[in-house]
Amino acid sequence: MISDGVAVPLRHHVVVLSLPGVLPLELGIAAQVFSMDPNYELTVATYEQVVPVARAGFSVTGAAGLDALEKADTVIVPGYDDVDADVPSAALTALRAAHGRGARIVSICSGAFALAAAGLLDGRPATTHWQVSDQLQRRYPSIEVQPNRMFVDDGDILTSAGVTAGIDLCLHLIRIDHGAAASNARARLLVAPPQRPGGQAQYIDQLRSRPSSQELATVRDWMLENMAATITVDDLAARAHMARRTLVRRFRNETGTSPMAWLTDARIDRARELLEATTEPIERIGRLTGLGNPASVRAAFHRRVGTSPQEYRALFRQEARADVASSRRPPVLSNLTGTP
Repeated sequence: MISDGVAVPLRHHVVVLSLPGVLPLELGIAAQVFSMDPNYELTVATYEQVVPVARAGFSVTGAAGLDALEKADTVIVPGYDDVDADVPSAALTALRAAHGRGARIVSICSGAFALAAAGLLDGRPATTHWQVSDQLQRRYPSIEVQPNRMFVDDGDILTSAGVTAGIDLCLHLIRIDHGAAASNARARLLVAPPQRPGGQAQYIDQLRSRPSSQELATVRDWMLENMAATITVDDLAARAHMARRTLVRRFRNETGTSPMAWLTDARIDRARELLEATTEPIERIGRLTGLGNPASVRAAFHRRVGTSPQEYRALFRQEARADVASSRRPPVLSNLTGTP
């Protein structure tokens, strides 16, 4: 019981803006994290009374409309299915107004496209799911897209990568507001790590860029087949029967990067495969992939993947073992009452 004259602490008001085609898991992340915390008041707002959920066969009915953003301390925009779809102008206006009066604006995954459409990310660093980060950069060139980041905290505007990175960001918000102990307690309830090492690149299926044409396909195939060897730009130019400058220019036109940067990414891709599927030591993986000695392998991983080879192996070998174990485990049959 609170005595007379003692002020009741105000709860931080979080409004989750559910746009058409909202991704259900990302909507659920924001709602789950903050609805469980007595320090926060949660409202789900929708542009229309009923909002369809992406490919899920059901819809979301919001507890409030866009006017809820007028009193929000934090506005969270979960990802939505069609990033090419126009965001309702009324929703963009509400986001701008909320930011203008000092609300903290947050996006999960492709929700960054809504923030970008509202002009809130102009000249700022931001991230989104790796599958659409290039699209975000092309469409909004003034944004400093950082595709390898789990989330980007730019003060009053925060963006995150896909799905589970939304949990990372929500826990980060609690850590900002109430400290590490509160964030750790919420993480335990969610059965999630309080903070994950590394960046988004460790979850990308292939680091090396996919070519836009096949003019230099034979050169790239040779690079993949001989990555353990010492390879120079002059070697590649000779194989392509081109001048060095011509080879570099055409390679960049096809892949968006230089030959040696592409080769390094290809080597890291192969090293990741070996870390996931074998128990080969780092020293041998460095030789097989051309990355060099263990120190060079670690440096390349930290620079490009954002984590160490050992941490990467611990994460993905563990997941691989769990997948194998579950595939061998006999199914458990039960009915709704739990009776076998």
